[in-house]
Amino acid sequence: MNRSDRRRFALRLHYHGADFHGWQLQKNVPTVQGAVEAVLERITGQRRPVVASGRTDAGVHATGQVASVDLPERWDAPSLRAALNALLPRSVWVEEVRRVPDDFHPRFHAIRRSYRYHLGTADDVGSPFKRSTCWALGPVEPWDEELLHRGAAAIPGTRSFRRFAKAGQPERGEECRVERAEWSPLEGIGYVFRISADRYLHHMVRYLTGTMVEVARGHRPLDHMLTMLNDPDTDLRTSPPAPSEGLFLDEVEYPESRWGTSPDRDPSPPNPRTPTP
Repeated sequence: MNRSDRRRFALRLHYHGADFHGWQLQKNVPTVQGAVEAVLERITGQRRPVVASGRTDAGVHATGQVASVDLPERWDAPSLRAALNALLPRSVWVEEVRRVPDDFHPRFHAIRRSYRYHLGTADDVGSPFKRSTCWALGPVEPWDEELLHRGAAAIPGTRSFRRFAKAGQPERGEECRVERAEWSPLEGIGYVFRISADRYLHHMVRYLTGTMVEVARGHRPLDHMLTMLNDPDTDLRTSPPAPSEGLFLDEVEYPESRWGTSPDRDPSPPNPRTPTP
């Protein structure tokens, strides 16, 4: 398509990560990108590459993933949303479609990304209706909630998070600006950890969560975490990462000038294909 006869749309997606081997297209395994592109090819008769704000790993969920696609100018936001939600698998739902500028890029134009992590400490988190969307620890002893909060309070700021990242990413740099990091109660589950930052290193949220939980359980001192946050050259190592099934990509934010002005929020009843978080 020439630039003059196509439109760029942004999609805000929800998906249940248990059904997929992550976002990125891969051979012979189901992925979220593959599911979306398959439906786009079906409704347009041509392969339409989809670009996302970032890749989520296998098992990770989303309630705010943003992706873009270029389509012929005959398409509009409401028609595209309706067509996608009619054909996507039940574990994927398009919350919103909007027309965005032709140079919009979901990854490079993002100014803030927010994740949440569900930590299951309730009696019944082993239920199949809960354990696929949380780290199902169940009731734990010992447990120091105050240490959990103190660990989160130490995270915000602009700093190297090299000690809380999977190895092998020197080309990405290691500095991130975290604006918010906090734990709060989550009814029926236990706790939810919320974090907002300009960018993340690979597995960073899961490593931070795993370390905070180890501290709260008395398996290592809080000083270990504080040292790793403030001295990336320390010999200390992070705790194992929290499981992927508790992690949600919650929101990706953009400057108003990039995000466009034509959202589609259908006032009709919720789509029955909406996955249950």
